[in-house]
Amino acid sequence: MQASFLRLLPLRSMSRVWGSLMEVEVPVFMRPAVYKAWARAFHSNLQEPALPLEEYPSLQAFFIRSLKEGSRPIDPDPNCLVSPVDGKVLRLGQLRGPGTMIEQVKGFSYPVSSLLGATSSLHDATEEDISGEQTEQNVPESSNAKSWWRVSVASPKLRDRTLLSPKRGIFYCVLYLHPGDYHRVHSPVDWSIFKRRHFSGNLFPTNERAVRTIRNLYVENERVVLEGQWKEGFVAIAAVGATNVGSIKLLIEPELRTNNPGSMALHSQSYDERVYEPEGTGMMVKKGQEIAGFKMGSTVVVVFEAPLSKARGDGTVSSDFGFCVKAGDRIRVGEAIGRWSQS
Repeated sequence: MQASFLRLLPLRSMSRVWGSLMEVEVPVFMRPAVYKAWARAFHSNLQEPALPLEEYPSLQAFFIRSLKEGSRPIDPDPNCLVSPVDGKVLRLGQLRGPGTMIEQVKGFSYPVSSLLGATSSLHDATEEDISGEQTEQNVPESSNAKSWWRVSVASPKLRDRTLLSPKRGIFYCVLYLHPGDYHRVHSPVDWSIFKRRHFSGNLFPTNERAVRTIRNLYVENERVVLEGQWKEGFVAIAAVGATNVGSIKLLIEPELRTNNPGSMALHSQSYDERVYEPEGTGMMVKKGQEIAGFKMGSTVVVVFEAPLSKARGDGTVSSDFGFCVKAGDRIRVGEAIGRWSQS
């Protein structure tokens, strides 16, 4: 019932109006009181902002505030991947086999290919790297359809990779930002961003109640996907918009505009893609570097390759990579999501 009702509402227009209201300048004498009231309501830490409260001209500026230097130390371990945001871990796990799905909540799952884009370079992961069945839901492969994962291992590039690299697996982590959280998105690793995709879609809320009731929530909502490669292989970050959070700000591409008037709110529409120059090298970013920001709270999904150890005698594969967090944990920028031993 909730999902059907939300589909009737002009959520994109409502979000644009809300965004305009949030950009209204607050009189200087009122700013401390307004921002302290917000902090009490949503449990924000007022000891962390880089500027005095009087220097944030609007609620929007306060929401996307930067923090004092040293507020978010970055785990220096080269064999770890850190959280790109402050938030709550909703889901995490390993993706295996054809037709791979991410479980949104028990009973609701969505294809990784729909989240990132059907042409995502994640399909370059070879079948040797991706073996077995999906950890949370087994989805049969259609006999008439080419597996999204299937590629030719005759390719010299892929053949060399499988010979020279340790076995790898694909992992994911879904992180929800509450309205009171720090709203900037940082790089989880040192990597090269090859391309950006912008999907114009709906703007359903992404809180935990919505996650339980709206099927394909992250696939239907407006989102920006950054995709590239790090030392262990593929990595992508999907920044998913929500009600009143249609605006996703890319610090590495400030001219990008999201939740544009007139754009179709259909998750099936084609996306806008930009390839970062130079092609094949892309834009280099360091672990912990700011790359994006939300205006209020929303969700980030990280999909990445990480090392797997050799196959066991029973045919299963053990993983050197291990998550440092579990579903329900709170995590901050720079804290390890997972790490692995040096082989």
